[in-house]
Amino acid sequence: MRLFENEDRISELHEALLVHIMSSLPTKTVVATSVLSKRWRHVWKTVQNLKFVSKYHQTFSEDVYRFFMLHKAPFLESLDLEFSNQLDASDLGILVGIAFARHVRNLVLDLDYYSNFSQLCAARFPSGLCIYDNSKTLETLTLKHSILLYFPSRVCLKSLRKLHLYKVHFYDEDSVCNLLCGCPSLRDLVVHRKRGCMVTFTIVVPSLQRLTIKDSGFGYGCCYVINAPSLKYLNIRRFKYLNSFLIEKAPKLEEAKVSDVFGIKNENILESLTAAKRLSLHLSPLEIKYPSGSIFHQLLSLELQTDKRKWWNLLTLMLEASPKLQILKLTDLNMSSTKGNQIGQKWIQPKCVPECLLFHLETFVWTGYEWQRRDEKEVARYILRNTTSLKKATFSTKPIEPVKLKVFKKRREILNELASLGRASNPSDFVFESI
Repeated sequence: MRLFENEDRISELHEALLVHIMSSLPTKTVVATSVLSKRWRHVWKTVQNLKFVSKYHQTFSEDVYRFFMLHKAPFLESLDLEFSNQLDASDLGILVGIAFARHVRNLVLDLDYYSNFSQLCAARFPSGLCIYDNSKTLETLTLKHSILLYFPSRVCLKSLRKLHLYKVHFYDEDSVCNLLCGCPSLRDLVVHRKRGCMVTFTIVVPSLQRLTIKDSGFGYGCCYVINAPSLKYLNIRRFKYLNSFLIEKAPKLEEAKVSDVFGIKNENILESLTAAKRLSLHLSPLEIKYPSGSIFHQLLSLELQTDKRKWWNLLTLMLEASPKLQILKLTDLNMSSTKGNQIGQKWIQPKCVPECLLFHLETFVWTGYEWQRRDEKEVARYILRNTTSLKKATFSTKPIEPVKLKVFKKRREILNELASLGRASNPSDFVFESI
């Protein structure tokens, strides 16, 4: 058998395939391939996915300029610029101008040089380049850390579909409006806000379909106003002690996640989610206003998470208000070993068995089930006893040390009882799992 040693098989590939392979490599490595052979000398010049990382040297901008002087690709699929110090970021406007001139589609700017709490050290994004539709090809824009966004007039980013803002600085409230109002095709917006931002954060985007907002802590005096009638996905996290959080009706909403929200003086969060088909809530009815009389007509999947044992009232309300519910997931994030019941934790059964239990619930999952607690046993028994269409129930409990044989047997008895209840009231193909 003949062995082919040192045979250059990769150079025989078609140039388009070589460019595709090189697009997944660091740009510095891509340029280094030019010394391999004559065939490789010019391949790097047509790579369309580029990433430059500043490593505390003063020639970063010059190196990028020289690269683009030789680069021949007609457009850029993606450009990622990461700055490690303020000096390298001083030419941010010129570099963004080059990206726009090369018809970039996906642009990432990350200025992470430990000045996240001061606008004085932030580099200003070149707003002038966004006014006259100079970026006709830009579809995704990601801005991170020490970037100051000042838009005195409305931008013109007609092709922008995704906008991700991670702890950037907004000069004022008008800058937010002028940015978002100038993105008529925007579909996906992610905002991770810093502390000490402007008082009111307004999002009015008729085309928006996905919205994720995470606040960086306590927002005393802050307000949110959201108007996105085309919204299909909503994820909000860490909103504490706001003045208000108001959402206009979202009739097309399919999925929503709400977690770590409390202390808001004026809010309509749950009321705005009544059209959702999938809902995940990590909160308590003591921390958020439940809209009286609201019905979640389209809700098929509900997940409730808690670490404070205050969810019984919310669970009852949601079961009564979700007639078509098919999937119910309960997650206890605080798997303590407390026995019995505690004051204020009593489970109050609904006056009438909820419609979803009688006709529609098919999957029931309880993660962190505390089988020793009286209230949790009552809830589990009630749900399993009153379902008629349940196909599968899964209970996971806190691990027990092997030496505690009596405790292990007692847990087994409780879980066997729950399994029997489920089998007695549901179809013959009902499956009960305990983990």
